[in-house]
Amino acid sequence: MRFVIDIDLDALTGNPEQEVGRILRFWAGALKQMELAPGTEHELSDSDYKVVGHLVVTD
Repeated sequence: MRFVIDIDLDALTGNPEQEVGRILRFWAGALKQMELAPGTEHELSDSDYKVVGHLVVTD
């Protein structure tokens, strides 16, 4: 099984380092409430709520 975070750095609004850090902190906190099963997928958004990537659990 693989846990994949895919973020399009060119699509981020603002400072890429800060945006990626914010996204990772948010999802690190949310992991305890998620089921990490194959097929789990979530959209990742920047500070402007624009979708910039996905979080996916694969086989």
